[in-house]
Amino acid sequence: MTEVSWANRGDAAGVADRIAAALAQPGPKRFAFTGGSTPAKVFALLRARDLDWSAVTITLTDDRRVSDDHPASNFGKLHAALGQSGAQFERLEEGRAIAPFDLVWLGMGEDGHVASLFPHMHAVIRPGPCVIATTPIPLPPEAPFDRLTLNRRALKAAKAIILVVTGATKKALIERIVGGCADDCDAYPVSDFLRGAGPPVTIYWSE
Repeated sequence: MTEVSWANRGDAAGVADRIAAALAQPGPKRFAFTGGSTPAKVFALLRARDLDWSAVTITLTDDRRVSDDHPASNFGKLHAALGQSGAQFERLEEGRAIAPFDLVWLGMGEDGHVASLFPHMHAVIRPGPCVIATTPIPLPPEAPFDRLTLNRRALKAAKAIILVVTGATKKALIERIVGGCADDCDAYPVSDFLRGAGPPVTIYWSE
């Protein structure tokens, strides 16, 4: 079973501290970062620190299939935030094989989806750790786009995972899954990361 723990400090500063600690480790490093609104706060904190990103390759856990200058582009936001940091960026390309990560940063929706792995979706199934194409069912009205995402094997090919969530509803869902669901835990994609075999997961939760 996966080793699951809760961070002592679950806010943006706590997440920034964890990433900074990973950056301080010697040698080349590979990170996978989530999209959404929370990363912007963390990236702002990281930019204010004197950190060496030169040995780091960053990819996204998932992205919308839009141009880089589209407001919904996670890559556009990531590059705007860290494009001058000295890090290397690895784009998501359908079918691309993915090398293991030192750290994977996941978010989670209220339906338990992680990256762009949804409870209900159209997906291209590929063997091995790689990038796949998915389409949520139904399409979220706030982001009605097809997606590219790391598959489960790629996300789990990591030394460690951090799961960053906000709000009481998401916390309650995680607690229910970790504690053992009365109903079907497998209905929530995040369950595979919290209850299945895989790297240790640290949960960063804030209101």
